[in-house]
Amino acid sequence: MLLQAAHQVAASQQYPKGTLYLVATPIGNMADMSLRALHVLSLVDVVACEDTRVTGGLLRHLGIDKKLVALHQHNEMASAQGIVSLLQEGLRVAYVSDAGTPAVSDPGAHLVAAVQAAGLVAVPLPGASSVTTALSVAGDAQANGFRFVGFLPSKGAARLTVLRGVLGHDHSVVLFEAPHRIETLSAELLDVLPLGRITVCRELTKQFEDIATMAVAALPAWLQANAHRQRGEFVVVVHAQPKTEDALTLPPAMDAILQELVRHVPVKLAAGLVADAAGWPRKALYEMALQHRQADEPEAP
Repeated sequence: MLLQAAHQVAASQQYPKGTLYLVATPIGNMADMSLRALHVLSLVDVVACEDTRVTGGLLRHLGIDKKLVALHQHNEMASAQGIVSLLQEGLRVAYVSDAGTPAVSDPGAHLVAAVQAAGLVAVPLPGASSVTTALSVAGDAQANGFRFVGFLPSKGAARLTVLRGVLGHDHSVVLFEAPHRIETLSAELLDVLPLGRITVCRELTKQFEDIATMAVAALPAWLQANAHRQRGEFVVVVHAQPKTEDALTLPPAMDAILQELVRHVPVKLAAGLVADAAGWPRKALYEMALQHRQADEPEAP
């Protein structure tokens, strides 16, 4: 029934032979599989995949039976040539990673490059991506674009070098992290960007999904508050932060809150509350709050 619906909505488009189809698969929730992806997976002659066990289970769940070819980070260069040969024979080939959109963080880029170098065509099928999913819920309205980093190096010194190079700018930064290193990442973020703000996404789209936006300084306590928060896969969006305090400009709504607060509470408290909410330096917010307080004070006769 589901495959029939997929064929009805997707079959009107042409799907040429001798073409590589890059198919995005769900990152945790099977309901996120697109009808077009179902149609293409049922249409192709071969499905190349990161892990035949994972993809085999997915296809069985969808009621699709296809020949599987393994193409992962350890054999991608060699396997890519085999896929090119299949395409040159006129076969349709789909490539899927274990979850999400291929060739972003997962394998697939070398395969696409080999296909293009052979004068063949690669067609992308959009779908689930943990990167865009996390960015959409981060609410980083001040960001000027984003930078995708993915997994940091495993060594401490190299990790800090990368973080110091990408954080503290006017763009969001998207990081991936494994559960056994999430506490390490929380300490590193506190070291590199102590006044920063982050959105933590754990187990995106799954039953026990956790999404929380907070100051960097609050992450260690958040992780310790519940043992389950140190399990599963993490996507961390580090919010944009100008390098210099002079470059800070509060959003109008936040500035209005600051103006109202200074009318009722001490300047230092008002600045601290807004700084924590915005994830910006307290010193800069204190100066803004002080300016609002002085503007409200009646002029001396």
